[in-house]
Amino acid sequence: MTTDKDALHAEMTAWRHNLHTYPEFGFEEQRTSAFVAAKLREFGFDEIVEGVGGTGVVATLKRGSGNRAIALRADMDALRISEQTTVPHRSQNPGVMHACGHDGHTTMLLGAAKILAGEGGFDGTVRFIFQPAEEWGKGALAMIADGLFERFPFDEIYGIHNMPGIGVGSFQTRPDAIMSAEDNFEITLTGVGGHAARPHWGNEVLVAACALVTNLQTIVSRRLDPADIGVVSVTELITDGTRNALPGLARILGDARSFSSEISETIEKQMRQIAEGTAMTYNVKADVIYTREFVPLMNDPVLAEEALTVARDLYGVSNVAIASKPMTGSEDFAQFLSRVPGCFVFLGNGVHSPPLHNPTYDFNDAGLSHGANFHAGIVRRRLHTG
Repeated sequence: MTTDKDALHAEMTAWRHNLHTYPEFGFEEQRTSAFVAAKLREFGFDEIVEGVGGTGVVATLKRGSGNRAIALRADMDALRISEQTTVPHRSQNPGVMHACGHDGHTTMLLGAAKILAGEGGFDGTVRFIFQPAEEWGKGALAMIADGLFERFPFDEIYGIHNMPGIGVGSFQTRPDAIMSAEDNFEITLTGVGGHAARPHWGNEVLVAACALVTNLQTIVSRRLDPADIGVVSVTELITDGTRNALPGLARILGDARSFSSEISETIEKQMRQIAEGTAMTYNVKADVIYTREFVPLMNDPVLAEEALTVARDLYGVSNVAIASKPMTGSEDFAQFLSRVPGCFVFLGNGVHSPPLHNPTYDFNDAGLSHGANFHAGIVRRRLHTG
């Protein structure tokens, strides 16, 4: 049965608007998961498992006698951001919105599920993975811990993320590194606070904290090889002081990005040394907590070329590009790619789209069919019939 493309696009648009109207934060995607499972049942799926990794859904579709399995993944969670759009489908959950397009990602995978269930055109098994809690890097690991690979084995995995600044219908990916690791850090400086008029009576921490924020910038500029990519960003400086009281406690929070474990380890080592040295200089105490939240996202070179080939066949050579360099953003799809080969691609959300994680962002519905067709296309190429 051939899918009516216009009718499917209209359906997907309605699904996407529904999901956008009722966004849910990570591991809270109860309504979203139920919506996904209900649609899959409408498409004729009978192998649907809910509650994987908390609120994840995994559906399986088999055709023919092939013994290979391909996985397609979409993330479902929203962000704690108050939406500032005026679209009719704007968020009805105060303080939560789909500011990263996961509503579109979920919809595109549902569209592919309907196409493949209705048309077939492949020989083997397809796993449709609807993942919770991507935004804080816990959802993929939760599904893995819940036996994803043992319960639903697959040989390869593919995912899509929309990308503002790229034209709708345009694709980008690259072999090897495409997105970075993300490490989080929190440095606590402890001293003795006191009256703002008598700083010499204590060991306040604010000046030390300001010096430390500046000193941390030397990690990349003076401790890493200029050929290596690394980013250290301080995002918060919080103290217990007030207008006329010098603080005795300061917390410095931020993140670091890199593309290898060696660079990550160097950043941590240098951060600890700089924090301890700065604290000693100002006669305060430093405590460093350093955690690794996301691993680098590494595309398989062969499968990246396969993904590019599918996109070129679908949308023409002029709309497909090999990304010139990796991004320093992070994605927990990398956890899947650290265990099986696969590829992550970017789908254009429009040249003038607001950026991701912006309160005025909205997924571009014009890209829905492009993503669904890519998902279906990669399955048919990798699980080709005869």
